[in-house]
Amino acid sequence: MPKKGKKYQDSIKEFDKSNLYDVNEALDLVVKTAKAKFDETIEVHVKLGVDGRHADQQVRGAIVLPNGTGKTVKVLVFAKGDKAAEALAAGADYVGEADLAQKIQTENWFDFDVVVATPDMMGVVGRLGKILGPKGLMPNPKSGTVTMDVTKALQDIKAGKVEYRLDKTNLIHTPIGKASFGPEKLQENFTALMDAIIKAKPPVAKGQYLRSVTVAATMGPGVKINPAKLGN
Repeated sequence: MPKKGKKYQDSIKEFDKSNLYDVNEALDLVVKTAKAKFDETIEVHVKLGVDGRHADQQVRGAIVLPNGTGKTVKVLVFAKGDKAAEALAAGADYVGEADLAQKIQTENWFDFDVVVATPDMMGVVGRLGKILGPKGLMPNPKSGTVTMDVTKALQDIKAGKVEYRLDKTNLIHTPIGKASFGPEKLQENFTALMDAIIKAKPPVAKGQYLRSVTVAATMGPGVKINPAKLGN
């Protein structure tokens, strides 16, 4: 394990790592312990009591955070004709067809954060599955990134839309803003995200759904939140 820096060590001394905190206390601590020279991203890490290997226990969706993410997001749209023109008018950073797919394949080009595609372009985009999939960039109808309404998709993404989805260890990792937001705005974003995750609970899930909930800044230690107080 690499040795943690002095700021991290100092931050750990400010709270009890084994304690389960209320949301407002946890976010206060996370903001206080974000001591890097840049505006750190605050992330939520949620362990769920489901088995994502089964299709009926998948948890996935997207939500527009009330206060955005604090990040400027670059969006690539696969569309043609009128939909390509609509995407450009709506603020897409890149719009194209097979040309951009080839650029990704041959030049290892990834100067974008989100990919949107119209359904008729999924034949082209599907060939990029092995490249985009592992990076979490593959468009998906459940997250609203495969759609004919490219204007709404772009508006939501630019306004601070985040996707939540289980990884292979049944964890969800999602940003809820920047340290500069302060605890109140972060709490509004946190509440919106957790409400969405709780509503997405699969009907077949048994027992405790929220196993653990942790918030952390990019360079800071994780602060544990009491999941029992969030609803299950």
